[in-house]
Amino acid sequence: MDGQEIKEKVKQIFTEYLNSNGHRKTPERYAILEKIYSIDGHFGIDDLFHMMNDEKFRVSKATLYNTIVLLIDARLVIKHQFGISSQYEKSYNMHTHSHLICTECGKVSEIKDDVLKKTIEETKLPRFTMSHYTLYMYGICSKCMRKKKQKQKNK
Repeated sequence: MDGQEIKEKVKQIFTEYLNSNGHRKTPERYAILEKIYSIDGHFGIDDLFHMMNDEKFRVSKATLYNTIVLLIDARLVIKHQFGISSQYEKSYNMHTHSHLICTECGKVSEIKDDVLKKTIEETKLPRFTMSHYTLYMYGICSKCMRKKKQKQKNK
């Protein structure tokens, strides 16, 4: 599926979700969905707010928060809690992946490690069938580690 086909599919899924749950189908909600499915990687509400306004499509933060809740419920967006900040990511047709989170600067990186993925997917879980996963690994990124070592060296 290419990007446009995915956008059409998620629009269809969202329309079905809104209809079946008695929610209004507003242009703002569809514009937010369109923007989210144009973003590669993670984003925060502030990032999304600025992107929408940069494209001259003004929406309030309340509208963004409310729409994100609907998109999470429709399983089209996933929410990540990286330390104290919430980040979001499109979830339709996305592959399982792992996150590296720096506890110093808060930077989030994704890693794709086939050995780790295979190990997790082959792990037998008692009385549980896994459909997907997200892995969070916390530590210190190389940039922060260099700063830390430099600081210690200068003492």
